[in-house]
Amino acid sequence: MKKIILITTYLSILLLSKLSAQDLSFSQFYENPLLRNPALAGVFAGDVRVTGTFRNQWQSITVPYRTEALSTEVRFPIGDHDDWITGGLQITHDAAGDIQLSRTQFLPVVNYHKSLGGDNYLSAAIMGGPVQSQFDPTLLKMGDQFDAQTGGYNSNITSSQQFSKTGYTYWDFSTGLSWSGSFDVGDNVGRYYVGAGLFHVNKPKTGYYTNAGSATTINQKSTYSGGLTIPVSDVNKMIFYLDYLRQGGNRQFMGGVMYEMDVFHDYTPANENGFTDISVCAGSFYRWNDALIPMIKCDVYALSFGASYDITLSKLKSAAQTQGGFEFTLSYKAILNNRRVNGDYSGGQSSNGRRRKDEFKCAKPVF
Repeated sequence: MKKIILITTYLSILLLSKLSAQDLSFSQFYENPLLRNPALAGVFAGDVRVTGTFRNQWQSITVPYRTEALSTEVRFPIGDHDDWITGGLQITHDAAGDIQLSRTQFLPVVNYHKSLGGDNYLSAAIMGGPVQSQFDPTLLKMGDQFDAQTGGYNSNITSSQQFSKTGYTYWDFSTGLSWSGSFDVGDNVGRYYVGAGLFHVNKPKTGYYTNAGSATTINQKSTYSGGLTIPVSDVNKMIFYLDYLRQGGNRQFMGGVMYEMDVFHDYTPANENGFTDISVCAGSFYRWNDALIPMIKCDVYALSFGASYDITLSKLKSAAQTQGGFEFTLSYKAILNNRRVNGDYSGGQSSNGRRRKDEFKCAKPVF
């Protein structure tokens, strides 16, 4: 019995270490651009953006799989403000299972935006840093912790089994390209971007055991992303997002549409943060053969809040009772005063996508 439990424990750790090599996936993927493509860093209206994401998944069938992410992006002008460079940082942390197998990523990113005239930009980026994975051995139930008299597990019995390695660190690097631009829609302006990214360029090896045969190589992942904003009136617009990725033998497609409506506009010329609208947004996304994801979002000037829920459609729907996971995002954007021209932010578009005649004195890649 003890041998069976010990073997099962080691197999579980080996399996979990392989699962930890899988990439994170968020339902509100459009709020986590650095995880889609490093070259999408800095493609937004503003100079600074900070975004936090929390996801709680599979609570109905197992120990919840929790994931948190925090990203920051800051843009800096180059020369005459036609070219820009974005510096950023992506931090993620996830924990799963009875032994709290966790992974923490710390990934700085640099993205260069080359102006091709007007609002058209070609961006190239690199991202990379350390990734740390570990588990808590005190949460394991070992065979020699079962009471010989009662046959039950006794946490007060100290196990003689020792683990020489309960964590490891590896380095991970990614790169990407993107193209962003705009087009006229009557008196308003629409925006788009397309991009391709390559993650795990260095094919890092992971594992809790030191012998070469037990290491797991993370396959390179290629991603293809797009976004499109089409104004349908001065206060309403349609927003489309899609992602397609390939990693090893796996494929994933995710896309959807949102409808956004401005409910208030601040016409005060001295608006300090440059974001002048309160808007509400609702939509739905579909992750192929996995989940239907309704979402809502509210923008209050420079602050945005989003919420979504996964309705499981995969083979797990019976065990999960069609339930999936909640996900919440919070984002803040800012415009730096020294980036204004004659008191106005000149970023190529106002916060709601309306075009203003004085907004083309120094263009930026925005969406």
